[in-house]
Amino acid sequence: MKKENTVSVPFMVLGIVFCVCLVAANLLETKVVQLGPVAVTAGLLVFPISYIINDCIAEVWGFRKARLIIWMGFLMNFLVVALGQIAVALPAAPFWEGEEGFNFVFGMAPRIAAASLLAFLVGSFMNAYVMSRMKVASHGKHFSLRAVLSTLAGESADSLIFFPLAFGGLMPLEELGRMMLVQVVLKTLYEVIILPVTVRVVNYVKRVDGSDVYDEHISYNILKIKEI
Repeated sequence: MKKENTVSVPFMVLGIVFCVCLVAANLLETKVVQLGPVAVTAGLLVFPISYIINDCIAEVWGFRKARLIIWMGFLMNFLVVALGQIAVALPAAPFWEGEEGFNFVFGMAPRIAAASLLAFLVGSFMNAYVMSRMKVASHGKHFSLRAVLSTLAGESADSLIFFPLAFGGLMPLEELGRMMLVQVVLKTLYEVIILPVTVRVVNYVKRVDGSDVYDEHISYNILKIKEI
């Protein structure tokens, strides 16, 4: 019988991909791309994957292990941001010509960095919480609906925190609201499009790992990291 405080290979792999996606998303956020009439950041390519993995972990292993991965993702993101700030502050070699581009990518303004980290924490925990509670309430049924609604809740919380904190006072409220709405809609649409893959991954992991946790009588305190 598996011990409650152990982790499996599938869990470890998903956790690693989760952290990589978060770090990659932060770096890709520095480029704005045009998708038809809509301008979005390139982070849209990878950031929603973190929510999909969050759904998978909360569905298969429950909120407690999702909590562990979310905090790990936060720490890895914070570490990359901090190391980037240190690298930007170090004097560049006189012959190196790439300083401007390097500083643009890694020299994230403290205000934007703080907004990004806080929004990630709140959005990710909201996603995992909604998925967890809905699974218990539905007796494990309707995974597709739960995945979409939990993502919608998490992405909405993320955008409601990130954009006002990062860009409040720097652009008209109407434009800020439009950006928030576009991000939520596109990221949730991303979840819907890739949902068949998500369902297959969840079913495969459940079968291989033999785990299908229902979060009954647990604490949703996000600081109880040791309780996995």
